[in-house]
Amino acid sequence: MTIPTLQPQQQDQPGLGTLRGRVALVTGGTRGIGAAICHQLAECGADVAAGYWRGHDVAEKFVASMSEQYPGRISVHEGNIGDADDCRRVLGEVIDAHGRLDILVNNAGITIDRTVAKMTDDDWHKVIAVNLSGAFFMAQAALEHMTGRGTGRIINVSSVIGETGNIGQVNYAASKSGLFGLTKSLAREAVFQLSRAQRPAGDGIGLTVNAVTPGYIATEMLATIPDKVMDRLRSQIPVGRLGKPEEIARVVCFLAADESAYITGQIWAVNGGLDM
Repeated sequence: MTIPTLQPQQQDQPGLGTLRGRVALVTGGTRGIGAAICHQLAECGADVAAGYWRGHDVAEKFVASMSEQYPGRISVHEGNIGDADDCRRVLGEVIDAHGRLDILVNNAGITIDRTVAKMTDDDWHKVIAVNLSGAFFMAQAALEHMTGRGTGRIINVSSVIGETGNIGQVNYAASKSGLFGLTKSLAREAVFQLSRAQRPAGDGIGLTVNAVTPGYIATEMLATIPDKVMDRLRSQIPVGRLGKPEEIARVVCFLAADESAYITGQIWAVNGGLDM
């Protein structure tokens, strides 16, 4: 289901047009880190398409709020990122609605936490399907479109758990770690495909692929953690606090900018020093 709100383009505030004219798709974009990324991209001038799955009421509130701030530049698109055909459908829907796609942010993710001894086949497959396979299928479709245009940005949102591992999260850790290899391989292929299409990057803005690895961020995903566990987690973070969704969004927006053309295949940690 789509809730289109496209209207004639509006002028951005002075000094906030670094992504003016660009179109961005953020999967899992109506809440948490994804919503913060959508706000930051829109603030920088981009037209934004936010993907979501099932949370229709949340999506309606999100698009209403965003459309007040950024009239004519927001749309939402429902789809199951764990399904390859739905990934391709959503991406095509965004291109049809906005006319192009310049920035893909693979942010959608789920957790089904259990120890290895208790984890079912379905627990494993569902998390891998959404967090890793979904990112691949979205990127695969986006890469084809971006190669044809000769430019683009793909940014994968991983997690510090992909680096450190965590008890009860072997499926989540494996999926988020897998994004590292996906990012680096896609970055190499993007340059290769541009050359094959006789569109070498040269001095242009190019087609880059990078990843961001958030640490413990104050979102709904952490809301159910008991206070004692949260205190222990906070004590392990050198800066002494949880991160804010906006702090992840700033890095994503930086990587999405034309001026970041010399950065590709990189993993950007935003975790308060947790991995030191």
